[in-house]
Amino acid sequence: MRPRRLLLPALLVLPLVLTGCGSEKAGGAAGGAAGGAAAGGAPPPDRADLEARALAAQTRVEHVYVTEADGFTAAKQSAGVLGDDGFQVTYVKGRAQFTLYVDRGTVDAENCRTAPPAAKSCEKDGKGWYRVTDGRHEYARTENGLRIQLAADPEAVGRDVLRAAAENVHRADEDELDAILPERTERTGRAEPTAPVERGDLPTHGDGAPQDPPGAGG
Repeated sequence: MRPRRLLLPALLVLPLVLTGCGSEKAGGAAGGAAGGAAAGGAPPPDRADLEARALAAQTRVEHVYVTEADGFTAAKQSAGVLGDDGFQVTYVKGRAQFTLYVDRGTVDAENCRTAPPAAKSCEKDGKGWYRVTDGRHEYARTENGLRIQLAADPEAVGRDVLRAAAENVHRADEDELDAILPERTERTGRAEPTAPVERGDLPTHGDGAPQDPPGAGG
């Protein structure tokens, strides 16, 4: 059985998206993931390639959802698998952020308090449910057999902003998929981590510690 994977939780993504080259964002000013390959009259993205990119990221195109929120943009480097074949992506505006989670499951009146993560309170609001958990608040709903959750630190993102973003959540179209899905590597067709840096101070055989150069001792 393939090991379950869970990327960084929402509150841990901020240092990633605010430092160095990790600030890559997908999409236009409204914060959605659209506006990529099809802009300027370019041919539409190839569906087979999009499905292959989703598979390389260990998710499925039908599990990729996106949203829009005033001033927020999707941090592309935060997009990836959740659980077995779910999807998650974080949206950022300055130091404020919220994360969209999509995974197999349901949330309804019966399990609103117990659906993960367990909630202290839950109430019907709009298309879904407003839930308060330890350290975050969220909107959650069920669609196409998937549990869709939009969560944030309540001190960073207000309920009205979170609700508006939750109302705009939708399954990604081809352009949005092209903008948000990780690219595949040409060598293997999978999204792979960067190779480890070669070090010149390690022995070629065995597992000894780095060696000091001659005459370096006191």
